[in-house]
Amino acid sequence: MRFPLSMTMRIGSYVARKKLVGAKKYPMVLMLEPLHACNLTCTGCGRIREYDTHIKERLSIQECLDSVDECEAPVVSICGGEPLIYPGIGELTAKILERGKVVYLCTNGMFIRKKIGEFKPSNRFFWNVHLDGLKASHDLAVERDGVYDEAIDGIKCAKEQGFLVCSNTTVFTETDMGELDQLFTHLTSLGVDGFMIAPGYEYSAVEVREIFLNREMIRTKFKQAEAMFKKHKFNTSPIYLEFLQGKREMQCTAWASPTRNIAGWKGPCYLITDIHHKSYNDLINNTDWDQYGYGKDPRCENCMSHVGYEVAAAVGVNNKLGDTFKMLAWQFL
Repeated sequence: MRFPLSMTMRIGSYVARKKLVGAKKYPMVLMLEPLHACNLTCTGCGRIREYDTHIKERLSIQECLDSVDECEAPVVSICGGEPLIYPGIGELTAKILERGKVVYLCTNGMFIRKKIGEFKPSNRFFWNVHLDGLKASHDLAVERDGVYDEAIDGIKCAKEQGFLVCSNTTVFTETDMGELDQLFTHLTSLGVDGFMIAPGYEYSAVEVREIFLNREMIRTKFKQAEAMFKKHKFNTSPIYLEFLQGKREMQCTAWASPTRNIAGWKGPCYLITDIHHKSYNDLINNTDWDQYGYGKDPRCENCMSHVGYEVAAAVGVNNKLGDTFKMLAWQFL
């Protein structure tokens, strides 16, 4: 199976309950950013640049937990910044898991070996390690030598101690998809449980714009890598991959992946900041969602990011005949 059965059943029952009561918009993944401080300055990262004046601030553990309860999304992605430099990250993760949530801890992997004693393996907890290529390419992207080796060491440590591990890769203009094939082959040999992949988003805060792909370039690059997607165990859904390859259109569902950070509930989405709301309900109810998305807002024209489109299949947006069977087959293969 692609994911633990208990995890699949938990998320599936949540979606079923929402559909039974006729809910139109409901959260699937909470993007929780307890801090924006990081030990790296990755070239394509907008967070450390957008929030550079707040880099020393952080949410308290209780504020994080209140946000988890307020939002009720079944999946919590703890990101940032680098979450492993957040004081009490082990305690925070444990308390979110106690609430029955699925947790992805998004990390550059450099502190896994140092911090792993704060965590316990669970079939609802993934280490989500950022890797944008093999050693030379990844170290260039994160602007520091040796990061790839430390991330690989962190993955080995986590797998040795019985944890679930996935990787997270962002595709840019210079990304060699053949090199990524080699990367995923190596990670498979280390026992990594799955791979996530998505094109980079052109943050306004990132000055190096030439690294980002436009919509046509994304579809060309991902279509050329079709054999790779069939070869490896991707956690990225087949519906989303079809969208990236230009085989179908999808509607942005950014409302299903709300972001909570030090400034509030980021509106309208993880990638665009027009306002920070005081509450989750304010974000959902007081955002004119119809004004955002492809063909509506110029900032959305080249966005094909997973935070906007990956969960569309799960919530049933733009469903086609056979999609349900396709998703079931993908889970059990």
